[in-house]
Amino acid sequence: MTLKIERISGKRGTQIRLSGELRTEQLRQLKAEIERGRPRVVLDLEELDLVDVEAVRFLNACEAEGILALHSQAYIREWMIQERVGQKARTLERRKRQAP
Repeated sequence: MTLKIERISGKRGTQIRLSGELRTEQLRQLKAEIERGRPRVVLDLEELDLVDVEAVRFLNACEAEGILALHSQAYIREWMIQERVGQKARTLERRKRQAP
């Protein structure tokens, strides 16, 4: 299965509905769609079935920029949370090693 991207423009901004599989190879295309939809973009992940780690990191980065990621499958949301926690731990560890 591949990724299907559907862009829906409305008065409140742009909704980008993702269906299928989101993998590293499709991130450039998704970034372009997000840029076209700015300034207000919402990602609808309800029909997204499969992601890889780079996609999870990308979705976290989107949320950090204020882009809502709605209706995700439970495993995707949990993976996003775990990836954020892991990133914080890695950042703290790097800081400890760099401290005098």
